[in-house]
Amino acid sequence: MIPVISIVGKSNVGKTTLLEKLLPEIKRRGYRVATIKHDVHGFNIDQPGKDTWRHARAGADIVVISSPQKIATIEKVDRERTLDEIAKKIEHVDLILTEGFKREDRPKIEVYRSEVSDTLLCEKEELLAVATDVPLNIGVPEFALDDSAGIVDLIQKQFLKAKKS
Repeated sequence: MIPVISIVGKSNVGKTTLLEKLLPEIKRRGYRVATIKHDVHGFNIDQPGKDTWRHARAGADIVVISSPQKIATIEKVDRERTLDEIAKKIEHVDLILTEGFKREDRPKIEVYRSEVSDTLLCEKEELLAVATDVPLNIGVPEFALDDSAGIVDLIQKQFLKAKKS
């Protein structure tokens, strides 16, 4: 099974920013990576009037758009899918990073900024590490917010097979 690690934290702490730093470092080391973003508010990637929107409006339950560079699937669902259900559909990668999914039972890296909150979102036992702007000394690895190499070292050591150069 592909390892899944969730990047979690309270609103506006820099979860997306941390992911944007981790992804190039993981790619530089030769790994393929997928991301899954959790959106509790719902989202819409289809544009009104476009062919895929028209297909869905006409009744398609699953619409796939494909090109030589990328593929996207839009599926109507009757309930929110679990992280496991979503991850099972992903293939051909070495690692899956999520943004959100704080309630799922997966290793988590919490992003913590002292100016945003005075408490962590997760319990120590849930955490693989914390990316933080202040020392927390809670008994899990702590990294500076911009230490993508250090965080990827930890992920690589615990979850990824060494790549041959």
